[in-house]
Formats: sequence, C-alpha cells, structure tokens
Amino acid sequence: MWTRRLAHHLLALTLAIPAASAADIVVYHNWDSPTELAALNVLRESVEASGLNWVPLAIPHDADGDITVLELIEAGATPNVFLQSQPDIYRALEAGGKVLHLDEQFTASGVLEQLPAVVREAITIDGAIVKTPATIHADAMIYYSRAVAEAAGIDPEGWTSLEDMWADFGAVRAAGFQPIALGAQRWQVGYLTHALVASLGAPEVYAGLYGQTVEPAVLDDDSMIDVFVWLRRFQQLADAQALSRDWNVATNMVINGQALLQLQGDWMKGEWHAAGKNEGVDFGCRFVPGAAHLPVTVDSWGVLAGSTPEEEAAGRAFADATVDLAIQTRFAAVKGSTPVRLDAHTAIDRCSQKVLAALDRPDFALPTPHLTASQAWVTAVWDVANHYWNDPTMTPAAAIMELKAEQAGLRPTG
Repeated sequence: MWTRRLAHHLLALTLAIPAASAADIVVYHNWDSPTELAALNVLRESVEASGLNWVPLAIPHDADGDITVLELIEAGATPNVFLQSQPDIYRALEAGGKVLHLDEQFTASGVLEQLPAVVREAITIDGAIVKTPATIHADAMIYYSRAVAEAAGIDPEGWTSLEDMWADFGAVRAAGFQPIALGAQRWQVGYLTHALVASLGAPEVYAGLYGQTVEPAVLDDDSMIDVFVWLRRFQQLADAQALSRDWNVATNMVINGQALLQLQGDWMKGEWHAAGKNEGVDFGCRFVPGAAHLPVTVDSWGVLAGSTPEEEAAGRAFADATVDLAIQTRFAAVKGSTPVRLDAHTAIDRCSQKVLAALDRPDFALPTPHLTASQAWVTAVWDVANHYWNDPTMTPAAAIMELKAEQAGLRPTG
C-alpha cells in the first residue's frame, strides 16, 4: 500500500505533466546529479532532433519510496519510456500487454550483434527483448586520488585484499586525509552490501541470494558473516555527515583531496571528467582488492506500448537514439559509463577497459541484483543492511537472522 506522502507525490506529478500530444515523449527517470543530467541531455538532443518533444518526469534517487512505472500508470501519470531494470516490473507489464518488444527492431538495425552477452542478457526477460540498454557500470569499483596516495606514501594498485587496503589507512590519516569518502544514504549502504557479497562470496552464494528466488541455504554460508563484518568496518569509518551525503558529494571529497578513495559504482567517473581530471594523472581505478566477483549494472529503458501508432513510433525512435553508435559514445563519456556497443569501444579509457575485460572473465562479472532479484527482496536486504549500519550494537549473526526472517516472510505459501 502506498504511503500518504507517496500518493501525494504521484498526484503532484500527474498534475505537472501536460496533456501529451502525438509529438511528445514522456521520459521517466531518477537521475539527478549534474553528470547524469548532462548525459540525459545528450540523448535528449538526439530525440528532439528527430521531431519529438521530450517531457521529463523525474523523481530523484533519494525521493521517498521507490516509485515504479506500475505505480505511475495506476496514478494516471503514464510515461512513454522509463528508466527501470527490475525484472518483475517487466513481467507485470508483459502480462498486461503494456511493454514493447524490441527483438526485431534491434536485429534489423544490427544493434543486437554489437551488444556484449551481459547486455543481451540484461535486456531480455523470459526470452523477449523488452529493454533498451543505456549503460554498462561496475557496481563495485574503487576510484582513488593519486595525489593523496602519493602524499600518504601508498600504492592502491598493490592491494590484494581488503585487509591490505585497511592496513594503509593509518598512513592516510597520518598524512591528514580521510581514508574513504562515504555516503550512508539507504541506497548507498544497499549497494555497498551487494558489492561485498560479490567480492567475498562464491558465485553460488551471490546467485542464490540475488536470483529470481532466494536459496535459503546461502544465508548460512560463512561469507555472509564476513559481509556484515566488513560492512561494520566501513560503518565505523563514516563521519557524522555521511548519513545525508549524496554519492557525488562523496566523489568530490576524493576529487578535492579530502579523502583517498570512494568505493561505489563507476558512475563516479563522470564526476572526475566533469572536474577536468584525467585517469592515470589525477585518479586511478580498480576493482575491490581480492574480489571474487564484480556486480555489473546495465541501466535500461523500457518502452510502453502506445495506444496509437504515433506513440509506438515515438517509443521506438527513442530506443534507436539510445543505442545509436555516436550517441552511445558521447553519452558514455559524459555519464562515466562503458558504452553498451562493442563497436563504440575503440576510444574508451583504461577504467572502461578494465570493466570490459571483467566481462570476458568466466564467472567474474555478475548481474546487479536489480537485474535478477525481485524488488521486494532487494528492498528487504536494504532494510536489514541499513538497520545493521545504524545500530552499532547489532551483530552479524543478528543481521543474518533478520535476513532469514525477511526471506521467510516473502516466501510463497501454499
């Protein structure tokens, strides 16, 4: 059931959207940082050049509630395209005949053969291509300041484990810097949690925790205790401002030389580029030291089936623009992402080259939970992780017990 604030927010959005004309395309997204909006403008320019009028419907990352396109439709604020990846959303839309299939379109244009396997898998639900891929992002990368590392006399590239990384933090503090720039907003703690699950656990643990259905046995794996042990160590490094700190503000703490590093999705690269900084000179990037696996996000757009041929044509034109070779190249450079097209990888930086290499490593790159798990379970894991983060007296074993209780509550009965 929606909260009163969520219902009020949706009503306000409904009233704010003008009556759409045949040339309008209503675009629902949750991006709000300057680099995210700059990347959207690259796409918007292309869409509007085709004769369409881009009508934004934006709810930022940290808005109350996780408002899905299903809720927007029910509230009467129906977009034409929407930036969401959760498979259960697409299954619900498919059941009602409300989502466009893009198989024939992407095959005919030659786009499909230019998509890496991880991207093709991410945009396919139950055998049908129902998403338009926008980005490839690694959810668990470290971006660090080369100037801070040099001042502290350390080499982040030499770390082979999280313990190695932690051992250098004394030198970082002695040199007058914070070791890690942390944002402790709910979603950031959630992302750090699945980054640790991927980094510390076997592939069957990650797959069992974040599959279409949860395998209860994985909650008893020793690596899950390790996840919460390390989550506590990160929490203990957080300063008083972390709770309300946006991810890009944390990134700029590293850019400005206040902190050594940030562990986050590699969308933070866009902030470095926007600040005029260069990889290899100002910053370095690497995976979590000793990581067993790397979670990978493929941000994707869904296209709702239009009630008229004109609306469907507008949605398909949006999809074509998103995966256009030139647009993908420009969009990724601004966003800090890796292009989704193989033929757009000729001029990428070393950070994106590392991500691409990870995609080729057997059993190393794994899909982000938002591409595989139910939204209800992702929300439940986030709830437990945030409870644990905000209660320093809570033990890893108690967190595991909460996860088990959440899983039991979500398990189908009968």
